[in-house]
Amino acid sequence: MPATIEEVADRVRRIRGKSFRRDGRWADLLSIRQGDIQNVFPQLFSDDFPKPMVANFIDIAARDIAEVIAPLPTFSSMTNKPNVDSQRRSADKRTMIGNGYRDSCNLQTSMYTGADHYITFGMVPFIIEPDEEGKRPMIRIESPVGGYPEFDRFGRLLSYTRRYFNSVRDLINQFPEHEGAIRAKYEKRTSERQVEMYRYQDKDQMILFLPAQNNTILATVPNLMDEIPIVLAVRPGVDEETQHGQFDDIMWVQVAKGRFASLTLEAAQKSVQAPIAMPNDVAVIEIGPDATIRSGSPEKIRRVDLNLPPGLFQENQTLDHELMVGSRYPQGRLGQQSGSIVTGKGVESLMGGFDTQIKTAQAVLTDVFRKVMFLCYKMDETYWPDTTKQVRGINAGAPYEVTYTPKKDIAGDYHCDVAYGLMAGLAPNTALIFGLQARGDKLISRDFLQRNLPWEMNITEETQQIQVEEMRDAAVGVMGALAQALPQLIMQGQDPSKILAGLATVIKGRQQGKQIEDLLAEAFPPAPPPAPPGVEPQPGQSPDGASGPPTAPPGAPQGGGQPPAMESLLAGMNQNGKGQLSASVSRRAQV
Repeated sequence: MPATIEEVADRVRRIRGKSFRRDGRWADLLSIRQGDIQNVFPQLFSDDFPKPMVANFIDIAARDIAEVIAPLPTFSSMTNKPNVDSQRRSADKRTMIGNGYRDSCNLQTSMYTGADHYITFGMVPFIIEPDEEGKRPMIRIESPVGGYPEFDRFGRLLSYTRRYFNSVRDLINQFPEHEGAIRAKYEKRTSERQVEMYRYQDKDQMILFLPAQNNTILATVPNLMDEIPIVLAVRPGVDEETQHGQFDDIMWVQVAKGRFASLTLEAAQKSVQAPIAMPNDVAVIEIGPDATIRSGSPEKIRRVDLNLPPGLFQENQTLDHELMVGSRYPQGRLGQQSGSIVTGKGVESLMGGFDTQIKTAQAVLTDVFRKVMFLCYKMDETYWPDTTKQVRGINAGAPYEVTYTPKKDIAGDYHCDVAYGLMAGLAPNTALIFGLQARGDKLISRDFLQRNLPWEMNITEETQQIQVEEMRDAAVGVMGALAQALPQLIMQGQDPSKILAGLATVIKGRQQGKQIEDLLAEAFPPAPPPAPPGVEPQPGQSPDGASGPPTAPPGAPQGGGQPPAMESLLAGMNQNGKGQLSASVSRRAQV
C-alpha cells in the first residue's frame, strides 16, 4: 500500500537528520572542487591572497581518475543455449535493444560526470525514467548532493529522496495549479526566493512535495513496475555511512599546501622589499637603476636578511607526499616517475594502487550496470509492451538497425551480461598475446576470448564473417589447386577446356568485383539430372545424364596408363637424407 504524504515527510525528515555530517562534508568538497576553498576556510586567507596560490590538486586527481573509470563496459544478452541459432539471434537482438538504451541517452558522455561523482562523493545515482515521446526508458545520472537513500539490512534500496531548491517564480510556472498554495507563505516576499522541494521515490510511487507549505503535493506518479527505478553505485566503506569520497581526508592538506604557498610568496615579497642597511657615513641614498652610493664601507650596504628555517621548503615536499598518499594518486600520473623506465618495475609499483582502485570501481559498476539494464528491459516491456519500435546505433564500429516489439522480443528476459573484459587493464598487444596463449593451452574458448578482448565486437556477426572469409579462402585455394593440376590432367588425356573456361570466368568476374562464391556457381554449374528411362541421352552427354566428356568405362585404368608424378614417388627420406621411392598401381571403377 502506498505511503501517505505524512508518512513520507516523516521518513524524509529522519533520513536527512542522519546525514547532516555527510551534507556538510560534501558541501566543503564541492566548494573546493569549484575553486572556492576560501569559503571553506576563510580564516586562513588574507585580503592580499584571497585564494590559494597552488593548483587544485583534488580537482585534477578527481578528473583524471574519473576519465579512466568512465569508459563503459560491453553489454550483451546471453542465452543458456548458445549452440541453438534461434536462441543466439534472439540474444543478439536483445543486445542491440540494450545498446539502443545506452546510445539514446548518451550514457557514455554522462558517465564522465558520473565517475567524477563516484570518486568525489562516494556515490552516484542512476535514474531510469520513461520517455513518453520516444517510447523508451532513459538512463539519467544525477548529482548525489542532496540525495538521501534508504536501505534495508540486505543492502537493497527501499527509497530515494532528492532535495531541490527552486524559486517561487519557477514553481508557479511549472505548477500553475498550485499557485495558491505556493503563494500562501510567500505572497509578500520576492518571487525569486528559493523554496525547498523534495522528490521521493519507492517501489509504489513518486511524490514531489513542498515541506514548508504543509507538505503540499505538486505531483504524484504511480510506479507500474513494482520496483524502484533507481540504482546507486556506492563506494565501499567501513561504516554505516557509506557515502565517503576519496578526498574527504585530504581537504585540510590541500588547504595547508595553499596556505604554505601564500606564506612562501609573502616571505619572498618581504625579502625583496626588506629595508636597506647602510653604514653611518652614507648621507644620501640614490634609488633606481645605475644608482651610485658613496661609502667608506660599501660591503656593509645590503638588505636586511629575512631568516627562514632551513626545513621550510622541505615541508612543501612533505605536503605533496601526503596529498599523494591520502588520495591514492600515484606520482606516475603526473610524470614524476622515480622507477626505471627500462625494466618498468618501478613504474608498475608506482601505479599499483591506482590500478587497484580502478578495478574496484569497475567491479562496483559492473553490478550497477546489470541492475540498470534489468530495469530498462523491464520498463520497456511494462510501459510499451505492444509498441513496435526501431533502434539504430553503432556496435563494434558497424551501424545496425533493428525493429522490435518489447512483449515479443524481450519476453520477460531482463538479464544482461556486463563485462569490462578480462584484459581491460592491459595494453592491446599484451592483451592479445595473453589471450592467444591462454587459448592455445585450451584454458579458454574462442567465444570467451572474443567477449573479453579490450575492444567491443558483435560476436555472432564476427564469427559469421570469419567463417565466410575462411570458406572464400578455401574456394580460392581450390581454384589454385585446379589450375596447378591442369598439366597432369592433360597428360592423362582429359579435356581441360571446361576448366580453363571456368577459370577465365572467375578471373573476369573478380575484376568486376563479384564474390567468389557467385562466380564458382556460374563457372561450374551442377550437372543436370539423369535422363529418365527410355530416353536417349543428348550428344555429349553420358548415359547417366552427366554432361562433359564421357568417363572411362568401369574397370579401366585411370589416366591412360601414364606413370605417376614424381611428387607421389618421393614419399620420404631416410637417415642419410636420400629419398625413399615407392610406387603402386591402383585401379578405380565407378560404383
